Amino acid sequence: MQFSNFSLGVSALALAAVATPAWAQATDVPPPVTVSGSVTLTSDYRFRGITQSDEGPAAQAGVTVSHESGFYIGGWASTIDDTNSLPGYGDVETNIFGGYSTETASGVGFDIGLLYYLYPDAATGADTDFFEPYAAITYSIGPVSTKLGAAYAWGGQDGLDFTGGKDDNLYLYADASVGIPTTPLTLNAHVGRSEGSLALLNIDASDVYWDWSAGVEWSGGPIVGGVKYIDTDISNAGRFAQSLGRGSTVIGYVGFSF
Repeated sequence: MQFSNFSLGVSALALAAVATPAWAQATDVPPPVTVSGSVTLTSDYRFRGITQSDEGPAAQAGVTVSHESGFYIGGWASTIDDTNSLPGYGDVETNIFGGYSTETASGVGFDIGLLYYLYPDAATGADTDFFEPYAAITYSIGPVSTKLGAAYAWGGQDGLDFTGGKDDNLYLYADASVGIPTTPLTLNAHVGRSEGSLALLNIDASDVYWDWSAGVEWSGGPIVGGVKYIDTDISNAGRFAQSLGRGSTVIGYVGFSF
């Protein structure tokens, strides 16, 4: 989603200069610190193709504070299912993140940061939380935007210890989107590959799976909505059957951004 920004504050010096010709130029200068955010309702919260809300609706919200230097910090939260999808994890997933992003004169963008998965009301004694560094390269030309990214959670973290060893996890992905000219619609597609601790979902105990999605998003001012088809190559056998949210689905979402 694209978010508009607003300044955190206005200095008294700038207010005093309102009557001077220099004020007209000052209003064209981007503020040094901006804040963006969103509130979203989705019919199913899918994380890398896997339901986190037991195929039911989820409420989500996030905020990001960005500095003109390229550094940013933020947080995001979603309701989750504590019974079937993530037993013992509580009712809320919280992500805390910080990083640095920049763009070259040729339009190539770089983003690197660290994300912390926090489950504040997890069961007492449950090991749920972990860190995950990430990096991505973006490029846009006209209405077409592309992104290649990776996220790596190193082994030895309690929240990834599902086999008794020092489990790690690597996620590689590619995104693409294209805006349809003269319309508020954007087509988008995604493919990702999970390997490691968070990919132990197949009945044959392999630690690799793929997820993919395709959708269309509509944007009208601060209101954003969309529909997306999501699927994985995880086996539908045994306890990982499609009824538990590992198979194909279509989700819808609507949100408000600022």
